[in-house]
Amino acid sequence: MSKVAVLMGSPNDADAMKPASETLERFGIEADVRVLSAHRTPALVAEFASGARDAGYAAVICGAGLAAHLAGAVAAQTTLPVVGVPLASGALNGVDALYATVQMPKGIPVATVAINGAMNAALLVVQMLAISDPDLAKALDADRAEMANR
Repeated sequence: MSKVAVLMGSPNDADAMKPASETLERFGIEADVRVLSAHRTPALVAEFASGARDAGYAAVICGAGLAAHLAGAVAAQTTLPVVGVPLASGALNGVDALYATVQMPKGIPVATVAINGAMNAALLVVQMLAISDPDLAKALDADRAEMANR
């Protein structure tokens, strides 16, 4: 069974990030949800990210608003796939978070989804895991077909 971390910068982000954990769990993937801040707890972020592979994580989804450095701070400490979810907040309603998440330097990639796109972040991770898991690929096909019939 795969395990994916779903990180957010603040407890206030829980509602916006809930679709990520719900989607992962729908596919039988354990979602470990945590609040870690790149600005308030940078040492904890670095410790978690640098040990994530050895702890059995397959990927990390990071949601943050405003300056949105969480995904980048995590990606700098691991070679696991990191998917950033810019969250709508502040005067720019998430556009600042989108730019901060998508504009990573060469060598430190962060896949980035739409503002408040937590569900798509989880689906992207499921697709990555399905590359080597035929049962998960079948479940994705069924989910996509069901979505088309809604």
